[in-house]
Parts: sequence; structure tokens; C-alpha cells
Amino acid sequence: MSAPVPVALILVSHSRDLARGTAALAGQMAPGVLIVPAGGTPDGLGTSFDLVSESLVEATGDGRAAVVLTDLGSAVLTTEAVLDFADEDVVERVRLADAPFVEGAVAAAVAAAGGAGLDEVVAAAQDAGTAFGHGATHGAEGSGAADGSAAASDGVVREVVLRNPLGLHARPAAELARMVSGFDATVTIGGVNAVSVLELMKLGATGGQRLVVHAVGPEAAAAVEAVSRAVDGGFGEA
Repeated sequence: MSAPVPVALILVSHSRDLARGTAALAGQMAPGVLIVPAGGTPDGLGTSFDLVSESLVEATGDGRAAVVLTDLGSAVLTTEAVLDFADEDVVERVRLADAPFVEGAVAAAVAAAGGAGLDEVVAAAQDAGTAFGHGATHGAEGSGAADGSAAASDGVVREVVLRNPLGLHARPAAELARMVSGFDATVTIGGVNAVSVLELMKLGATGGQRLVVHAVGPEAAAAVEAVSRAVDGGFGEA
């Protein structure tokens, strides 16, 4: 049985449907992470002090830390008001992320599922604001070995070919990000940080595309091998 994930998420939105939908989306990509939606009021749109308070208690139960994401300015004010009344030991384990609501929740959840600490989960959420930009042109470089793998002074390199038709869409990207975060290595795929689900999705890589996997660190070879096996297996979609 895997250890409980020590960082939970609280999603504070003016809309019950938005909070619940975002929690469901992020939860599909980050199994095992507690994601608590706190959206809407009993009367409809808005934020509820009581609901956010209840969500805070749930998220920080059993000693967990929690990252709060909000959709609009008054959601921040409600969250801050709740924290003003919370116990000091709880407040010390909570961070309010300045991040896009949906993308930040997905990135934070995947980071938490990979074992990231509180500050790292916050950073993943906040980095999501710059994750999507111009289309990427990574992954064109060669591998330098007959079998597509090479051990060099600057790490381990292997070229892989995406076998599933849809390539690195959300679910496979999240699977790779969670996997890579478990190794003592720094890994890039197609030239982007492989622990960032949004950076991997940003590649827009589809079936048949070749990508270069590069890793440095004590477990570089094992990380590259794990990525290669996952890609060769087509993520269950090939």
C-alpha cells in the first residue's frame, strides 16, 4: 500500500461546478491526492466562509499540508479570512498559490502525486501560468548511438518514438511526470522539464513523433529506461 500523499489541494471558486469539475480533472491525473472543491454558496454563485473552513479542516487532517487555489479576487479574501481564524499550526501548513485555477490545479496535483513537498507543489502551480506559449520545436536532436541510447559525461540520452496515436495528451503526460519525479535524476523529454505535465503537453507531440529523452543524476539510466518502457507500451492506447 502506498504512503498517503502529504500535500492536499483546496479549490476555492465562485462556482460549485467549476470547483468540482476542476477537482475531477486534476484527480484523474493525480491519483491519491486529496483535492477538496470549495465552490459556490448555498444560494448559488459566490464563496462561502463556512464551506472554505470545512474544506480547510478536511484538507489538513492527519497532519497534511495544503495548497489553496482560487479563481477570483474575492475568493482570495474569503480564504484569507478563514486562515485568520484557523489554528496557528494549521496556518503554517497552508499556502495560497498565485496561479491559474485549472492549469495550476492540474500541475500542483501531479507534483503532489509525485511526492513533491509543499513549496514545490506551490511552485508547480505558479509555474503553470507560463507553461503554455508558442508551439515547441523540441525533440529533433539525434541520440548518438545505434540503439538510440548513450551514456555520456553529461548524462544518458535516448530517442523514443510515440506509439499511441494521440501522443502526449493529458493522461500520458501526467503519467510520465509522476514517474520521472520518483527518480533521483533531472530528466527532459523533447527538451522540456519532464516533471511538468503542462510542459510535456505543450510539446503537442502526436503519434509517430520522435522525442529525445535526456537525464542526468544518480538514477539517470533507470529514469530513461522507465520512460522508454512507458512510451514503447503506448500508455495502454497503442
